[in-house]
Amino acid sequence: MAPKTKTKRLYLIPVLTKALDILELLQNENQPMVLETIHKRTKISKTTVYRILKTLVHRGYVGQTADRHYRHIARPKKLRFGFGSQSAEMPFSEAVTVSLREAAAAVGVDLLVLDNRYNAETAIENAETFIRERVDVIIEFQVDEHAAPIIADKIAEAKIPLIAVDIPHPHATYLGIDNYRAGREAGGVLAEFAQQRWDGEIDWMVGLDLAEAGQLVQSRITGAFEGVKTRLPNLPVECFVRIDGRGMRDISYKVVLDFLKRHPKDKHILIAAANDTSAMGAIAAVRDLDREKHVAIVGQDCLEEMVIEMQRPGSPAIASISHEVGLYGPRLIDLGLALLRGETVAPYNYVEHRAITADRAGRVLEADAGLTVAAAASHAGGENKSAPKRSQKLKQGAARKTS
Repeated sequence: MAPKTKTKRLYLIPVLTKALDILELLQNENQPMVLETIHKRTKISKTTVYRILKTLVHRGYVGQTADRHYRHIARPKKLRFGFGSQSAEMPFSEAVTVSLREAAAAVGVDLLVLDNRYNAETAIENAETFIRERVDVIIEFQVDEHAAPIIADKIAEAKIPLIAVDIPHPHATYLGIDNYRAGREAGGVLAEFAQQRWDGEIDWMVGLDLAEAGQLVQSRITGAFEGVKTRLPNLPVECFVRIDGRGMRDISYKVVLDFLKRHPKDKHILIAAANDTSAMGAIAAVRDLDREKHVAIVGQDCLEEMVIEMQRPGSPAIASISHEVGLYGPRLIDLGLALLRGETVAPYNYVEHRAITADRAGRVLEADAGLTVAAAASHAGGENKSAPKRSQKLKQGAARKTS
């Protein structure tokens, strides 16, 4: 009689085996799949599939889209986010990029940065590159509202989560300033200046707009107008004028120069700029015509050069609304990770804002310099390694919180 052969026990864990079957299916398919399809392909009960998927999403092995598709996230390869920056030539955009790079490095996320160059066609091409690269999350910072639906549709079709910075995009989670409220704060500062310096007399309230960014960003100017009207309700509607500076220094310089030349006798002019880059162009125009005493300007973003400008004696720059740019990076990374985990995320996520007036500008720069020195001291790499950090910190300017 032949001896019995012993059966080798595998000690398999059934639920773990099922989880690996699901994970391998998603990995092999390399495209998003719905629960029903996974159930049919694996022959595992829907309840078990659902619980396994939720566990894998929670642990970061699987991503879940808003329309309940699941896709495998490659490991041990790090998560990779794509960031389309507004423009390397725009100081606020560069400050956002610096903040995002630091936040991504802190949590071990790879970041692919492409420059949209303040150009719609370039932004679309960059979005297509992100899709080809199969990044896990795309973060878009581009200003053209007409390009936004084209970009968003391509990304949605690729089933990649999208976060839009400051400019809303369809299918995207928004992170940025509450434009209307930030505008109202700017208008309040301008109105208070007019009341204190000009006894409430105003010849013109000019909104230096950014028309191509769409109505949401334009609400910065709408809010500024309302902020002035609230404090000075008797101003005639004819005093309120919008001029498109496109958020750019050179264009803002030209349009403000032209406006001031057309109104040489007016001595009480308020200007609310859509951003500090635009405000700096307006300031240059005012200075070239020796009209500093006739104009008061408030910007948005609180860039370092604007804070320095506010400290100049007799400057028409009286304030800028800080968007706390140093917080953009951590908030964007947190949002991206939450989307990949399938968490419910608010469609609109606002960063804090606050007015930095001329009397506070010095403290803001001192606080920022202190942060820079502390950061340099914490690096043992010596002066050469610290220098780039100093430059990056200063680019963020007054956008960091001060105590």
